[in-house]
Amino acid sequence: MADWPIGVFTSIDAGLGVQLDVARELNIPTIQLHAPARSSRTPDNAERFLAKLDDLGIALTAVFGGFDGESYADIPTVVETVGLVPPSTRADRLQEMREISDFARLLGCDVVALHLGFVPHDTTEPMYQEVIEVTRQLCDHASQNDQAVHLETGQETADALLAFIRDTQRDNLFINFDPANMILYGTGEPIEALQQVGSYVRSVHCKDASWSDQPGKTWGQEMPLGEGQVDIERYLTTLKDIGYLGPLTIEREIPQEPERQKQEIGHASELLARLSKKILG
Repeated sequence: MADWPIGVFTSIDAGLGVQLDVARELNIPTIQLHAPARSSRTPDNAERFLAKLDDLGIALTAVFGGFDGESYADIPTVVETVGLVPPSTRADRLQEMREISDFARLLGCDVVALHLGFVPHDTTEPMYQEVIEVTRQLCDHASQNDQAVHLETGQETADALLAFIRDTQRDNLFINFDPANMILYGTGEPIEALQQVGSYVRSVHCKDASWSDQPGKTWGQEMPLGEGQVDIERYLTTLKDIGYLGPLTIEREIPQEPERQKQEIGHASELLARLSKKILG
């Protein structure tokens, strides 16, 4: 596959991401998949999905976990509900991520990814060590399936994310870098953050956003690619500088407006193709 193949975030059933047919219509050659519901994660469904990908000539590059009860309504709600951090749901969600890892293996996919949640900023807190431990358990299970685990950026500063990965001490723990999330969560300038964490970046999202007037307290706003404050050309140039040549996976989360979503993903694909040609030559 050529350097920087275009990708899109997809789902099989209801969930985050566009339907596979959109990727086909837009001639997008790679996808990341939002893991389907537990009842759909069967060997038969995996076989059918792989046959469809093969028929369409589309490559699967990562399977993303997500959980019932998560809400991105506002930043405080994310703290309370998202990922493996909240104590009340942690054990059940770790088990579900293990099952998602096993399903990804059926799909022949060597990457599972997720939003870990808001890791405590105080590394002396007991909960910090608890989150380290649950992440180690996930990494160890993924390792048995010959998989890497990619943590999506957003909730942590670059410094905090680097410290967390080092503290976890697992050689299959990496980063799915989403520049817009740094802006949406108010956790840092995306290009500077990318330069800092570059050695751990193994997959990326291409998404754009504008800053909140109260960064870190209220949401920034997701924008069509090229219309926000990420600076997509500089983003791609920095990806080249850190040696990343993998898929450029478009994420545009407006499932309530499917036609607009498809149109903006198509525009994003054309923009990325044009910039890639300019930057890679």
